[in-house]
Parts: sequence; structure tokens; C-alpha cells
Amino acid sequence: MARWLGAHLTSRKRGTHKATLKDLAVIRRPLLRCIEDCLDLQALRLRKKIESARTPQELWLLRNDAFQVISQQHNQSVAAERINALIQAFEGWLEPKQLVRIK
Repeated sequence: MARWLGAHLTSRKRGTHKATLKDLAVIRRPLLRCIEDCLDLQALRLRKKIESARTPQELWLLRNDAFQVISQQHNQSVAAERINALIQAFEGWLEPKQLVRIK
């Protein structure tokens, strides 16, 4: 059992582990939460894209859209803060070099 658990964690750390529906839900939650106070049509469309994304990579790519939605509702510094907070949800699912903070 310990071997299997260790192999599971190792493969996830390398980004080779396929995300389950439960894994995607865990990643999806903070992304949806960061736009929850954005109520325009663009935000509604983004929520639908987030719900239909099938991989951690697809979800990660939607952070640019989230940045735009948040920036329009609030400002760029709020958007950057919220998007940067998402990085921890994606750790282990993407290559570390992809997990770049917004400045």
C-alpha cells in the first residue's frame, strides 16, 4: 500500500497522473471562488468554461480569462492577487515552470 501511495504521489508531482473528476473538482473550486463576486455576462461564460474543462491544463489556461473578468469588476492588482493564490491548487498537476505568478 505504501508503495502504491508513493507511486501515486510521485506521478502526480511529475504531472503524469491523470486527474480524476474529484481531482478536477478540487482544482475547479478555487478558480470559481476567485470570480464569485463577478456577475457580468463574461463571468457567466467563464463559469461555464470552468465547469466544462476536462484537465488541469485547461483550467490553468482559463486563469487569463479570470484575470480579465476580475480586472473589469475590480482592478488589476486584485486580479493578480486572486490569480496568484490559485497556483497552489495547480501544484503537482502542471510543470513547475508553468506555474508563473502575475506581477
